[in-house]
Amino acid sequence: MSSVRRLLFATGLLVVSGAVPAFSQSSLASSPSEILAIEGNAPGFLQMLFGGLRPPRDEDAYDGRSQQAALEPEEAEQRSIDPKYLPRVVAYSGSEKSGTIVVDTKARYLYLVLADGQARRYGIGVGREGFTWSGVTQISNKREWPDWIPPDEMLARRPDLPHFMAGGPENPLGARAMYLGSSLYRIHGSNEPWTIGTAVSSGCIRMRNEDVIDLYERVKVGSKVVVL
Repeated sequence: MSSVRRLLFATGLLVVSGAVPAFSQSSLASSPSEILAIEGNAPGFLQMLFGGLRPPRDEDAYDGRSQQAALEPEEAEQRSIDPKYLPRVVAYSGSEKSGTIVVDTKARYLYLVLADGQARRYGIGVGREGFTWSGVTQISNKREWPDWIPPDEMLARRPDLPHFMAGGPENPLGARAMYLGSSLYRIHGSNEPWTIGTAVSSGCIRMRNEDVIDLYERVKVGSKVVVL
């Protein structure tokens, strides 16, 4: 076969692929420390270029109401996060003030309300069936690389768990924890980032470690938290 024919033949083997109105305050708890409906018991240019935060788009806009998440896998076996759960800045038309955290449990998103009609959105993991909750509370404490002491109820369900685990990379609370009111719930990091976007926890709100560190630096003790 001539060199021209070989080139044409090789070329023929190549296939080029083309490259909501705001939620009602009356539906929430009146006291910041009250928990309702318990069931079952600053982006840079390079970040914008490489898949991190990006300017708001119409389809990303958030109106402050709970939204339904897309169908998720039956099991969280994947070892990478869906890009839609990476943090980004979106439009916000809800009624909460700047500095408020809004958790949309169904959609698996946490929003930190910013000024000028925007919110910083993060993907989260939420409570599995029977462990979801909603209400209004506040951040009562913050901890870096927190220790983990499973509550008695969890130890009763999982006697194989340790009674104490020091803070560190293997700790299930991850790099940071923000404690919610007087409850046992927290917004915390995770050493299982592939579970973001799923419902697997016992009621806590989990984030990637890099995301919870970012949120931790932006909020303070006393910040309002609305869980839908």
